[in-house]
Amino acid sequence: MSSPRPGQAGATRICPHCKTTILESALVCPACRHHLRFEPGAGAATAPIITPLRVEGSIRHPADGEAWEYCVVLSIRNDRGDEVARQVVGVGAMQPNEKRTFTLAVEVTPATGKGGKKTTRH
Repeated sequence: MSSPRPGQAGATRICPHCKTTILESALVCPACRHHLRFEPGAGAATAPIITPLRVEGSIRHPADGEAWEYCVVLSIRNDRGDEVARQVVGVGAMQPNEKRTFTLAVEVTPATGKGGKKTTRH
């Protein structure tokens, strides 16, 4: 897997606020939600965010028994089934009678690369 060059669709950079890897074209960091660019008219030209996938689920620890530990793992695969990314998103523990809700959302926008072909690598 090769990384797209700056200015191409799929090119990434680091958020200066939370240090998460984000798309170069992002105006707002999807992790910390800080604004990244304050260009005149940038808000008006922002492409709409589409959420083609959103899954939410909850688990509740029964009132009896020991504490549970959990690990949230995110895996992304391409159309051939090859894993292109795998990351532990969070870990924690639940005491008896506690509840946790987990939400996965995939947000997409049209690619706004400045040069080259508008293709994705992931």
